[in-house]
Amino acid sequence: MTVVALLLGLGVLAAGIALAAAVRLLPTLRLQVAALALLAVCLPLAVVLASGWVMFGMHDDAKILAVAIASALAALVGALLLARWILRPLERLRAASARLAGGDLGARASESGPRELLELSGSFNEMATSVEQLFDARRQLVAWASHDLRTPLASLRAMVEALEDGLASTDEYLPAIRQQLETLSLLVDDLFELARIDAGALTLELREAHLGELVSSCLNALAAEARARNVRLAARLDPADPAVRIAPDKIERVLLNLLTNAVRHTPSDGAVSVVVQPDSDHVVVAVEDTGTGLTPTAARRMFERFWRDDEARTRATGGAGLGLAIAKGLVQAHGGRMWAENRSSGGARVAFTLPLVEASSRSAG
Repeated sequence: MTVVALLLGLGVLAAGIALAAAVRLLPTLRLQVAALALLAVCLPLAVVLASGWVMFGMHDDAKILAVAIASALAALVGALLLARWILRPLERLRAASARLAGGDLGARASESGPRELLELSGSFNEMATSVEQLFDARRQLVAWASHDLRTPLASLRAMVEALEDGLASTDEYLPAIRQQLETLSLLVDDLFELARIDAGALTLELREAHLGELVSSCLNALAAEARARNVRLAARLDPADPAVRIAPDKIERVLLNLLTNAVRHTPSDGAVSVVVQPDSDHVVVAVEDTGTGLTPTAARRMFERFWRDDEARTRATGGAGLGLAIAKGLVQAHGGRMWAENRSSGGARVAFTLPLVEASSRSAG
């Protein structure tokens, strides 16, 4: 009977290990925990049943105690193994989060384990990638801003030193100094605007307006430059000219930026058009030109801060590369979106959406 007791104890132990291994194969953490709870009930029950069978068959308290201890150990070993298998992916995720918190922006969690842990690891890795991109963008912003600030500051320093040494007259350098100061002021204003957009602190004085008058004002503002470049300006507006809820000064800035870029990238005898098309709950405003179109890189990166299609351009000839980034931020602050694409007939098309007044009222209600 001693052999029977030992075989029974070993059988329960083997069954506990085998069941723990089987539970590990379940696809979700919820199922694994439920199976662990089931095992925690079934294995002790098996202990009681086996102990009773031995008790009636052996009439030996020591053997009954041996079987009970062996069965309990089997349940304990199985539970510990399963808990270790469940907690191992969590431990890897905890280690990855600790590395990320410690400044290792390249830390990523291993995407393995039950479905819930896979989803959690995937979300963590997406967050880590976003944090890394944010820090990269911040470093690039500081580097690019420093680069764009260095040129006018160096020019101002040189002119001031020349004036101090008596190598030039005030009348000779005063216009140039004023121009460099204006350049610095515009750059600082742009950086401040971007900071407010990023912080969600941009204040928009929204009111009901029609885009027809706004488009005409922007076209008139660029008429002289377009005429000098022999570029035709036109507008295609919906006859109804539905009302939108916007901050007119901000949308005017967006339109002027897009029109200026389009005019400067359109060859002589070309055309630039503003197209306004209402949709179900928004209106699409597009600036189209007959230029050479957008390269794949430009279409992908043109809304990035400080990015210029022509790296050889300076601020004096092409700006700091902040205009489109600010324009996109302003449109998004209105609840719209902005994108760029090539036209099938040739040239580029940069468009954005604005909510109609009716849609804004329904959303508010």
